[in-house]
Amino acid sequence: MPSSARHPARRRRRFALFAQLVAVVVAVGAAVTVIAEGPGGHPGADRLAAEEIGPPPLVAGPLPPDPSPSDAVPSSPPPVLRVPGVVPSAGTGGFGYDARSGPVLGRAGELRRYRVAVESGSAEDVAEFALAVEAALAGPGSWVDSGRLRLQQVPGAAPRDFTVYLATARTAGRMCATGGVDIRIGGRPYTSCRAPGQVIINLDRWRLSVPHFVSAGVPLTVYRTYVVNHEVGHQLGHRHERCPGAGRPAPVMMQQTLFLNGCRVNPWPYLNGRRYAGPAL
Repeated sequence: MPSSARHPARRRRRFALFAQLVAVVVAVGAAVTVIAEGPGGHPGADRLAAEEIGPPPLVAGPLPPDPSPSDAVPSSPPPVLRVPGVVPSAGTGGFGYDARSGPVLGRAGELRRYRVAVESGSAEDVAEFALAVEAALAGPGSWVDSGRLRLQQVPGAAPRDFTVYLATARTAGRMCATGGVDIRIGGRPYTSCRAPGQVIINLDRWRLSVPHFVSAGVPLTVYRTYVVNHEVGHQLGHRHERCPGAGRPAPVMMQQTLFLNGCRVNPWPYLNGRRYAGPAL
């Protein structure tokens, strides 16, 4: 007679122990599932809720897509937040002008011509500065998106409506003061300004951005685009504006160099093809 037939009681005990073991495993698995899903019954509910109510991104615009596996290893260096090295605080007071005639920016409207100048002794190249100014004014998103304005860079000696200057802090302070604008913070020329016929960009800001942009990882190119469009906006007759609400893009005519007041960085006067503005200051 087979041994299994001689010991039926032993078989029943083994089956009972196996059934108890299965019940314990199922119970433990259910408990682990509840812990992983959170009280809402969805995977990672607590973590997702925290992410959904977190702060909005600092820079206005669409979020980048989720990284693919190939993005795990960066293929390019991180963005430049500020230019390293000592920034000249004073130059010669004289300016060199870009001799290039640029393309007409914009599709229709009044044509306003500008020239580009860099202070001697600033250690900046006037042609590179001119290209950065052109990129900021070309958009998409710049003032020419109105369809009622065109802009064009002209050589230094050509007739023009205004000049975009890159000046050291000392020279910028003197030029702005002559135009009736005090750009000092803590006794030092800090911001940029617009005087009649002059868009004056402070070399300190051009090279160093501002602390709240740097600490948030906002690329220097974004600040440069903002400051050009902000000061050219003054030349076009626009005044300062306020943040329209926490988490919303800052108007380009808001003093983003000094504060954001809960708004997100935005270097453009037009967003999605429409003029974007805030309440008057």
